Amino acid sequence: MNTFLVLTVIGDDRPGLVGELAAVVSAHGGNWLESSMAQLSGKFAGIVKVDVAQDREPALQQTLTNFQGLKITVEVSQTRQLVLTTRRLKLALVGNDRIGIVKEVSQVLAHHAVNVERLETHTSSAPMSADVLFHAVAELTAAASLDAGALTRELERISNDLMVDITLDESISHQ
Repeated sequence: MNTFLVLTVIGDDRPGLVGELAAVVSAHGGNWLESSMAQLSGKFAGIVKVDVAQDREPALQQTLTNFQGLKITVEVSQTRQLVLTTRRLKLALVGNDRIGIVKEVSQVLAHHAVNVERLETHTSSAPMSADVLFHAVAELTAAASLDAGALTRELERISNDLMVDITLDESISHQ
């Protein structure tokens, strides 16, 4: 029987960190399934899903706890997942950067029981001005019963308040 582990990792960025982490996982018979990693302000940060045999999990966790150069948190994943989310959505946002954009949008999504599966954000310089633009792209899931019209209307309302452009598209694929 296998266990799924979700690792969160952070530390000073340097060449070879991913390879060293992968070598530890592999040495304990772990299978690296999914990951998302980035370098942010000189720090390496990531999240990794690993599949490992239950009898090898304690040794892997111990080795990860003592990993030099990275702070690693290990969580055992609950493998039972209810298939309640059948709609996949994509949200894109761009506008002048200001405090509270992510908070406002995430509150609307939560109000409509929309789950954020993936969120990527960054800032950039606005063309022909000194303004800073905030960009966000989110992959979302929701129940089949989602009132997409109501969600869109509420997102449009806050986009006017926040002075950002928000687009919401439904993916073709369903779970």
